Amino acid sequence: MKRSQFLRNSLVATGTALGIGAFENTFATSPKKEKAKTNQPFNLNYAPHKGLFKNHAGDNFIDEIKYYHELGFRAIEDNGYLKRSVKEQEEIGNTLAKLGMTMGVFVVDGGDNWKTSLTTGKKEFLDKFVETCQKSVEAAKRCNAKWLTVVPGFYERKLPYGNQFANVVEAMRRGAEVFEPHGLIMVLETLSDTPELFLQQTHETYAVCKAVNSPSCKILYDIYHMQRTEGNLIVNIDRCWDEIAYIQIGDNPGRKEPTTGEINYKNLFKHIYNKGYKGVMGMEHGKSVGGKEGEIKLVDAYREVDSFL
Repeated sequence: MKRSQFLRNSLVATGTALGIGAFENTFATSPKKEKAKTNQPFNLNYAPHKGLFKNHAGDNFIDEIKYYHELGFRAIEDNGYLKRSVKEQEEIGNTLAKLGMTMGVFVVDGGDNWKTSLTTGKKEFLDKFVETCQKSVEAAKRCNAKWLTVVPGFYERKLPYGNQFANVVEAMRRGAEVFEPHGLIMVLETLSDTPELFLQQTHETYAVCKAVNSPSCKILYDIYHMQRTEGNLIVNIDRCWDEIAYIQIGDNPGRKEPTTGEINYKNLFKHIYNKGYKGVMGMEHGKSVGGKEGEIKLVDAYREVDSFL
């Protein structure tokens, strides 16, 4: 007698509470079907970054991108993309094109872009920023990128706030002049890393974007940072929605995957989805558990919070 028939007969004979129907459901899903379900695209366009799945995919970024696709992800982020060689940039772009994946943000990084502050109004900082924007245009073409992260920098304590605000707006206008003809969008990231950063809450970045008044100057809404600095996530997202062009993810405390902290990501993602968001959701966080186990746990967490439909 086959083992499966023996188990079926045993269940009937003993009158177990599980029942035949439940037994059949328990064993009905084949490994092949389970894999297909696991690898289907998500409802929102989540984007991993290099190293997040290195234990399964290895150290080669191209191999890792292909692994993202196998898991169901359809976008990537690469903050350090601008510093890669032209060859590497082209290889990333070609891989994304073949897989039908989207390039998320990379950083418009002309050096230490936090301390080289555009709040000062100093010509050398502004010139370096514009030069880096121009360099970023060519890099973006190689991977069909659309969004580029910009951080205006630290407060200039020697200047009144209004002067600093005006200096940042002027710098962003200069950047927008570079990006607009190419359909690129610089997204200003509001951060919580230190109170010395000029942009710390969403309403501040919203005011800068309104003053710049360009389709190439929008908000990068990082959920982790904004939970730390202002909370009230759904209300603040709604208040600033018309200027939000990009979203990043991380639970708090710890900046790990969703379900590891205090943020109700399932409700939040459902809200963002219902607002009609079609952009990238950058996975700018670490893992709560190391090794392959942690990578599996990360995917499971995203499947859980993405199951809002």
